[in-house]
Amino acid sequence: MRLFILVYLLGIISGVCQSVTYYKDIEPIVMTNCVTCHRPGGLGPFSLRTYDEVSAKGNFIAHVTKTKYMPPWQADPSFQTFRNEKILTDLEIQLIQDWVKNGMAKGKKTKRKYDQEVTDGIKPDLSLTMGKPFDISDKSVEEFRYFSIPTNLPEDTYISAVEFVPGNRRLVHHSRLMADTTNDIRGIDGMSELDPRVRDFQKTPLVDEFLYGWVPGNNKIFFPPGSGKLLYKNTDLILNMHYSPSSIPEKDQSMINLYFSKTKVDRVVHSLTLRENDIANQPFYIYAETTPTFYINYEVTKDISVISVLPHMHFIGRKFKAVAETPSGETIPLIKIDDWDFNWQTTYQYKRMLKIPAGSTIRVEAKYDNTSENKANPFSPPRNIGYGWGSTSEMCNMIIYYLDYQDGDEKIDY
Repeated sequence: MRLFILVYLLGIISGVCQSVTYYKDIEPIVMTNCVTCHRPGGLGPFSLRTYDEVSAKGNFIAHVTKTKYMPPWQADPSFQTFRNEKILTDLEIQLIQDWVKNGMAKGKKTKRKYDQEVTDGIKPDLSLTMGKPFDISDKSVEEFRYFSIPTNLPEDTYISAVEFVPGNRRLVHHSRLMADTTNDIRGIDGMSELDPRVRDFQKTPLVDEFLYGWVPGNNKIFFPPGSGKLLYKNTDLILNMHYSPSSIPEKDQSMINLYFSKTKVDRVVHSLTLRENDIANQPFYIYAETTPTFYINYEVTKDISVISVLPHMHFIGRKFKAVAETPSGETIPLIKIDDWDFNWQTTYQYKRMLKIPAGSTIRVEAKYDNTSENKANPFSPPRNIGYGWGSTSEMCNMIIYYLDYQDGDEKIDY
């Protein structure tokens, strides 16, 4: 009798597992959490838009989701939640396991619809490429280069989003995009950061010192309705590129996609960069075999509505936390990352904008691990590490997109 019951129960469990199908159970998971990167032209190395594409990678998907390597998400969801959050539940992980284990059944198509941004991406209004391919050094050295890309915009234009597409995904390490309205910096195109002539170009003030920043894992975000980044007529985009070392000659011709605002814009998106000079406990220097924490305290002088934050550290970064403390004593959680991963960084966009009132203090805590126990340490044995843009140096940044506050901003759902 016991044997009969056991066989019966196993049959039920097996039936449940076999009832998991792609269209009913797996497609919603993949479309919600994977396809924004894993589609043609996306950041992912292969597409996952169809049953055939997903089933071909089924065993791989089962492994990387079970180990929680994918989808990559660093921010603590119990501290703050975000619009672009990609986190699988235990049930979703188990559904993938059961689906793969039991033969990856296709099932019947549903009438479920997905946003074009998820399935195909949205076509940019203007795509701009570097003027010519850049020859990356084969001398196994990091390179930092500047490029000037004219937009030739016929009039002032608001953009609802900006996207950087690396031409050489293996060697483009990160990029910073700035805006120049003088057209006097065009001669910097292709110059190394080590070239002394660069300093002359840097004397020209930029209209936007941080239009956008790309790091591995970062994707475009769309700004709230009625807002946008302003690009003036005939703006030049200045691209500061970091290339990883290579022992063979390779090329790069990266691209910038601009998405124009389709509705009336009456509010300008601003950028605020908290950086190493803002650190309270100077100097920003990490001695070998130490695990220091550095603190930034930045006073907000006007009411702002925070759209997103982008933390940035390098290899020995370990933890990152930011809050805003208001004059009334309220603590507003901004972001908390307990296990920093240099190889996957993101612009974290809030589900709804966060109001930070005037007189508040944004407090950042950035912990570093420059010990031999840190497997991500670029040096063995560890060396003293100071500030620098090179990946084996260190940085401590948090870039904030924000609007000047208007009543009701924190209630806008978009």
